[in-house]
Parts: sequence; C-alpha cells; structure tokens
Amino acid sequence: MLRRALPRRSEARRLLLGTLLSAVGRGLTLPFLFIYLTDVRGLTDTRAGLVIGWYGVVTLVLSPLGGTLIDRIGARRVVVPCLLIEAIGTGSLALVHSTGSALLVMTVIGIGSSAIWSGQNTILASLTDDDERQRVFGLNFALLNLGIGIGGMTSGAIVDTARPGTFQAIYLLDAVTYLLPALILLTLPGVGHRLGKRPSAHEPSAGGYLTVLRDRPFRRLVIFGLILTTCGYAQVDVGFAAYAVRVAEVNPRVVAWALAANTVMIVLAQLLVIRRIEGRSRTRALAVVGAVFAAAWLVLGAAGLVSAENAVLAALCVVLCSAIFGFGETMLSPVMPALTNALATDELRGRYNAMSSMIFGISGVIGPVTAGPLIGAANGMVWVATVVGGCLVASLVALSLRRLLTTEQDGLAATAPASPTPTPAHA
Repeated sequence: MLRRALPRRSEARRLLLGTLLSAVGRGLTLPFLFIYLTDVRGLTDTRAGLVIGWYGVVTLVLSPLGGTLIDRIGARRVVVPCLLIEAIGTGSLALVHSTGSALLVMTVIGIGSSAIWSGQNTILASLTDDDERQRVFGLNFALLNLGIGIGGMTSGAIVDTARPGTFQAIYLLDAVTYLLPALILLTLPGVGHRLGKRPSAHEPSAGGYLTVLRDRPFRRLVIFGLILTTCGYAQVDVGFAAYAVRVAEVNPRVVAWALAANTVMIVLAQLLVIRRIEGRSRTRALAVVGAVFAAAWLVLGAAGLVSAENAVLAALCVVLCSAIFGFGETMLSPVMPALTNALATDELRGRYNAMSSMIFGISGVIGPVTAGPLIGAANGMVWVATVVGGCLVASLVALSLRRLLTTEQDGLAATAPASPTPTPAHA
C-alpha cells in the first residue's frame, strides 16, 4: 500500500520527505503553545487565546495575497521566503515575555505561514496526476502527523513548566526544521514555477477570487470546511489542551501522549483508509468525518465527568479522544485537497488552494477566542455541546454538496471499468 501511495515523480517524493522533517519540529511545540503562554510566560487564559487568535487573523488577511502571487510568479518564489520567515518567527517564541512581544512574534509567524500550505499543495498537485492525487495527499498528511507525533513524544519527555529553558529549546529546534523543506525546494530548480500561461493583451484574464467564489460547489466545500475546522482542528491547540488539563485535570504530559496516539492512529490507518475510500463518494467520506469528530469530542467530555472519581479513566478518555479524532483525519486529509484541486484550473490553482487554507485561518480566529469562555461555562459542558453540534452540522453540509458535483469530481469515476478499445475492422 505504501508503494502504491508514493507519487510517480521523484521530485514529489523529495517534497514529501521535507514534509516529514519539518513536521518533527512542529510536533515539538504544537500541543504546548497555550500552556507555554499561560503557565510559563504568565499570560491570562483570555490573553493567550487572543494571541493565538491574532495569528489566525494575520494568516487570514494575507492568504489571498499568497494565492495571487502563487498564480502570477510561481509557488517556489512564495514558499521559500515564507519558510524562512516562519523559521525566524518560531525561534523568536523562545524570547517572548509579555502580551505585546507575543503578539509581535505571532504576527511574524502568521506572515510566514500565510502561503506555505497553499503553495506546497499547489506544487504537489502540479507534480501528480488526477488518478494518484488523492493517495499522495493522504500520504503527505500521514507523514506530517508521523513527524508531529515523533516531535510530540520527544517534547513530552522534555518540557517542564518549572523550567522555561525546556520550552525555549523546543521552539529553537522547531525553527531549524522549517529550513529543511526550503533547502529541498532549492535543490529542485524545475519545480514550483507558474502553472497557467500568461494571457496576451488580446486574451481575457483567467479571473481572480471572484471567479473562485462564483464556483458554487467550491463555495459549498468552503462552508463545510469552515464549520468542521472551527469545531475540529481549531479546538486542538486551545480547546482540547485546556479542557484536558483544566477540566479533566490530567497531567500536561498526557496531552503529549494523546497526540502521540493521534499519530499512531493516522500512521497505522492512513494507507488502509486511502485504499478503502478510493473510488467512493468523497462527499460521503466528508460527512463521516464530521460524525467521527463529534464522537471524539463526546469521549473527551466523558473525561471531564469521570475525572473526580477515576483519574486513570479520565486520562484514557483524553488519549482515546485524540485517537478517534485521528481516524477522522485519515479520511479528511486525502479528500479535501483532492476535491479542491479537482475543482480548480491551472490558472487559478493557487487561489483555490489559498481559499482552502483560509478556512484554517478563519477557524483559527474563532476557535481560540471562543474556547476559553466556553470551557469556563458549566464546567466545560457548553464547549463540548457546541463542538459536537458543529461537527454534525458539517456532516449535513457535506451531504448537500453531492448534487453539485460531477461523478468524476466526487471521486466515483475511478470505480468505473475502462471501456475496451474497439478493434478496427479490416478492409
């Protein structure tokens, strides 16, 4: 299954290696930003949530510019500088000491990350064919989470809120890993250039973001993504960690092990899930993702209910929640970018991928800002009810998308047997 999931072109395989290496650094810091800002640097929960939300604002504002530049000058000229800026910003997190400095550093990080996701997806899509793209995107996500899991387990054994230097060390290591994919891309001079042809003076323009927004199927896909990520991914950094530590009262290291369980689930299940969903309806797969995410949050809610009587059971629920969430991710990761690029044209591929990445920017603003107050209400039960309900609404939106897609866009064409080539009759 691994051999079948690998892309045909060697350039794409090297980019996947860069994804794995940089993800290790991301895993070192991913579960601890909220804890670092509050328990180490002394920010209040509200201010820490606003700082993380500000990152989402910066990313959201700059993502459209990134998509436009990708279409006009090529993805490599955008991604490489952004990786360097991201490295500088991530390393600077080790030096923050106040709300103002944290906001400044998160601004730099937001500038860097605003076009990395869309640029890398555009490059990967340009190096793969339609019949392999869904598998390759799934493998890319599996490698991303493998790296995050390795980093998370490593940092879980290192960090200590009583020793700020341990947090500073992991942020500096994270900064170094962002340089690795940039170096790999620089060794591939023929990769990441402009995809669409330059229109002549007499040819009409391919359009811009208004053209993308007029695409009704893609617009529905964006709505689905906004709801799902706001109640899903955007809750991992703040909502999940805060509920686990503050409400379920588990040790912060349990959060790291929970993310490790998430990674184990993805690494073990991703290739199998890719194989099982190939040739099946993409919209139905997205609907299942919403249901799985809802189930994960229900299990986490149970951790808060049993924590007073059984701390071990509460810790197990936290870990199980993360594992269930990971199973949902194995379906979302190949389908969402594959469907985005199935709807996109070469001339606007950067903008389509930028709009897709903006989903995470918008949810990155809403999720952190709302998680703190919701967790503080009714011992976290309001937050649990909100995210569970949101995930189920996303499932309904995904089902409504089916009638707007062609059979090929919904991923069903791959199951159709190829028609035999007719043999011409002899004269």
